[in-house]
Amino acid sequence: MTAPARKGHFGFHVNAVGIIGAAIILFWMVVAIAAPWISPYPVGQIVDFDYYGPISSQFWFGTDYLGRDMLSRVLMGARYTVGISLASVTIACFIGVTLGMIAAVISGWFDAILSRFLDALNSIPSLMFGLVVVAAVGSSISVLVLTIAVLYAPGSYRFARALAVNVNAMDFVTVARARGEGTLYTIREEIFPNIIGPVLADFGLRFVFIVLLLSGLSFLGLGVQPPNADWGALVRENIGGLSFGAPAVIVPSIAIASLTISVNMLIDNLPQRIRDRSE
Repeated sequence: MTAPARKGHFGFHVNAVGIIGAAIILFWMVVAIAAPWISPYPVGQIVDFDYYGPISSQFWFGTDYLGRDMLSRVLMGARYTVGISLASVTIACFIGVTLGMIAAVISGWFDAILSRFLDALNSIPSLMFGLVVVAAVGSSISVLVLTIAVLYAPGSYRFARALAVNVNAMDFVTVARARGEGTLYTIREEIFPNIIGPVLADFGLRFVFIVLLLSGLSFLGLGVQPPNADWGALVRENIGGLSFGAPAVIVPSIAIASLTISVNMLIDNLPQRIRDRSE
């Protein structure tokens, strides 16, 4: 049974599950922005002599393997997990959607060459490609963002091109060409407004995939480097406390799960007018 929906102020049917997902996403966005001001301790400061300390009134999420406050590290880790993932998916989708619409409108040899090149790039396993690039070049923030963006741009291109090809065959696009409109106008005014809904849904899904890829790279030691850490690196650092049920390894895992699940909740319950523009 699906959650009941109610009609919002702008005429959209808003689902309660989607609202919960949006609220969790907004919470982590605010945390990522405000982390330096709301963290109780500096991210690298040792504040407790008891490693893998339990949850207490002083340390709400316990302490890690060095006695550092986990609440502070999770809050600061949100900046890297959310920030890197958001920057990567924005670059990937901008490149992919732009090239996809151009290829659909121009077609011909440009479409064929670009599609084959991006298909070849898309065939490379993402984790393997990320490991090779980061191991060779280094794991700076800029390298992580660009590497992940390159990995996910081909998929965004294929999705946007498929949508744009369908719209490009519509009568209103033919009419626009008949009255002499150019390629840029056709893309900006005719095609993009009619694929924006599915593109936003794809944006959210790719954000989830990038969060998981970044966490995987960090778990393997090739993500954000100490003393800073994203959530995946926090799990790797404190994996030794798993047998003790330490909050230091459980809390960042819950943070990753809450963000990725909430994005899926929001996407699955987007208003129909946004999702497919059918109303």
